[in-house]
Amino acid sequence: TFSVFFFFSRSSARFVAPLGCLVSRQKHTLPDLPYDYAALEPHINAEIMQLHHSKHHATYVNNLNVVEEKYKEALAKGDVTAQVSLQPALKFNGGGHINHSIFWTNLSPNGGGEPKGELMEAIKRDFGSFANFKEKLTAVSVGVQGSGWGWLGYNKEQGRLQIAACANQDPLQGTTGLIPLLGIDVWEHAYYLQYKNVRPDYLKAIWNVINWENVSSRYATSKK
Repeated sequence: TFSVFFFFSRSSARFVAPLGCLVSRQKHTLPDLPYDYAALEPHINAEIMQLHHSKHHATYVNNLNVVEEKYKEALAKGDVTAQVSLQPALKFNGGGHINHSIFWTNLSPNGGGEPKGELMEAIKRDFGSFANFKEKLTAVSVGVQGSGWGWLGYNKEQGRLQIAACANQDPLQGTTGLIPLLGIDVWEHAYYLQYKNVRPDYLKAIWNVINWENVSSRYATSKK
């Protein structure tokens, strides 16, 4: 489970309260993709994947490490004003790292089709059918104004699946409380080189590479 704050103790690798005394921590790194950049073609081309992963995601990771160092200094000085001023950058870059780390695992060259087992039953229960779910998540994602994400999340308190949209890089769990299962990136950098400004065509294509095995695993974990 990710959090907006990522401060770790090297010895115990556990979360440390963000407003507590910070200890030495590991820097965030860009995760490797579990497939080649060209593996999702023709649905998402290699040029998009390479730029999206090695440039855009890498920038979020680098900026997050920088802002966390500044936050650490502000905490050490007791500078609350500086801490508050750094919050938007933590949210944006931390969210970018969280969201993309989930996004890559939600995609697979062997993806597409429909989920099975408990996830499929939950989708039928909460949306009526897989077709209705797909239509609703697509519509929410198409409707994001500007940049953002469409999400399938799990509402742990209510015990049901829920669709939501987040602006920019706002992380789903950190801003809505929903546990992220499936995220669809609708920033233009995720599709413009191939689909230009026609977001609906990108959203139609991406269903062909959704890694339902991964989404199902995330769902099973979220219920624990």
